[in-house]
Amino acid sequence: MPKLSDHMTSAAIPATGLLVGRVWNPSVHGPCVVRRDGNQLIDITAAFPTMRDLCECDDPAAAAQAVAGQSLGTVDAIMANTPPETRDAKRPWLLAPVDLQALKAAGVTFATSMLERVIEERARGNPAAAAEIRTTIGTLIGSDLSKLRAGSAEAMELKKVLMEKGAWSQYLEVGIGPDAEIFTKSQVLSAVGHGMEAGLNPISTWNNPEPEVVLVVASSGKIVGATLGNDVNLRDVEGRSALLLGKAKDNNASCALGPMIRLFDASFSLDHVRSMQLALRVEGEDGYVLNGASNMSKISRDPADLAGQMLNKHHQYPDGAVLFLGTLFAPIEDRDAPGKGFTHKLGDIVTVSSAELGALTNRMTATDKAAPWTWGASHLMRNLASRGLL
Repeated sequence: MPKLSDHMTSAAIPATGLLVGRVWNPSVHGPCVVRRDGNQLIDITAAFPTMRDLCECDDPAAAAQAVAGQSLGTVDAIMANTPPETRDAKRPWLLAPVDLQALKAAGVTFATSMLERVIEERARGNPAAAAEIRTTIGTLIGSDLSKLRAGSAEAMELKKVLMEKGAWSQYLEVGIGPDAEIFTKSQVLSAVGHGMEAGLNPISTWNNPEPEVVLVVASSGKIVGATLGNDVNLRDVEGRSALLLGKAKDNNASCALGPMIRLFDASFSLDHVRSMQLALRVEGEDGYVLNGASNMSKISRDPADLAGQMLNKHHQYPDGAVLFLGTLFAPIEDRDAPGKGFTHKLGDIVTVSSAELGALTNRMTATDKAAPWTWGASHLMRNLASRGLL
């Protein structure tokens, strides 16, 4: 039987690069901003009370590297204390690496996921109907649109042809049209981190993980780093109606981020994000194993364009934002009965990983069984004030 504890080692965080994150420190009854130094997590909260403050610096990587601090413990010790079932509440544990930033996501940014959204819409949330519709749609518009740039003249010509054939869809509109789908994934401070339980709303019977790169964007619009994310997706709920996107995406513990943020510096830039390879592994308590991958080079919209469509003169985020970039991976193989496709089972261990950003591992549970979200912005502000940090 897979265990979260098997994944809770320093190997989940890259050995190179400038890595920052957040740790709950019981001695101050609140979170600390930390920097990885070797196998130590160094508390730099005295200089940067929030991750937002660090990301607002002109050069966050240089700023984080320049400050001194005290170790809160080794990466291995803090990781081992993070899973709920093994946690000692008197010792530090890892948190999601962001705090005051808005939690945003871009949808339908890859051709394959675009086709799957169209299929969800046509199937009206019924996985049994998906295979036949997948074949029909694939015959009509093709299955390899990886070279098609959203908003281009070629994309607009395809849109025209599809409309003439009566095959246009709201998902094709945001997949190849000029305007990206940017939505609110979850609420400020509600994300769960590496080693925590991730939530599946029990109303869903057709769902999947979405392995994604997540940009960290300052209030100026400058992209300052990246982390990993799992944009847990309820396919049947969104498939019934796109107007149910909020119900499909924003649920307790359904936004997973981590393990840490890798800040941009001489060793890591947006160009690395553009060519990144992501791996996905799902391990079920029943012995089931699913392996998948997502290649960022096949994205239909450049990450900088997506960030610019999120934060601009028409829409500001004074505390910055993080942006899920979408996924190429859409699992379609049958897990149980033929024609039913893939869906999660409670207890699944899901790992999203890349060489540059490490590994984000979570265990799936029901949203009403995951730890409730109780620590909001008001609690953070009062805690920092009590510590003399505001």
